[in-house]
Amino acid sequence: MARKETHVSETPATQVLRAAGVAFTEHPYEYLEHGGAQHSAQVLGFDPFMVVKTLVMQDQAAKPLLVLMHGNRKVSTKALARQIGAKSVEPCTPEVANRHSGYLVGGTSPFGTRRDMPVYVESTVLDLPRILINGGRRGYLVGIDPQVCVQLLRATPVQCALAE
Repeated sequence: MARKETHVSETPATQVLRAAGVAFTEHPYEYLEHGGAQHSAQVLGFDPFMVVKTLVMQDQAAKPLLVLMHGNRKVSTKALARQIGAKSVEPCTPEVANRHSGYLVGGTSPFGTRRDMPVYVESTVLDLPRILINGGRRGYLVGIDPQVCVQLLRATPVQCALAE
């Protein structure tokens, strides 16, 4: 019986990270439809607070944006809209999210997206020593320093977390 390889093939996200010289760890897991960050945290043995989900949202003019949020928190769209100067913000439908990001929902990474979009990160994510974030495929997280989100994505810190 062949040993299962834990290395996952390149994705647009890992290509961006490697090209920028970012050190990252790979964390493949068994993907569960609608399992989300809570599921990946549980199967990988991590605190869901340090597993960061990438959410594709849009403002009232249908302009897309990304929100990086703790795996066990929700986004207050009202608070987010107020902080970014939008009238409203709402999640994109899965089809629209896939089109904007170039990734399938459940495998969306903020790195290597098809479209350049503004990125907002819950400010407390940046206080963590390390985060796990999607590596560009369902069932695949990468471990990085959260400051990489600011350095590579020009992510703007916001405060819009709500308890799940």
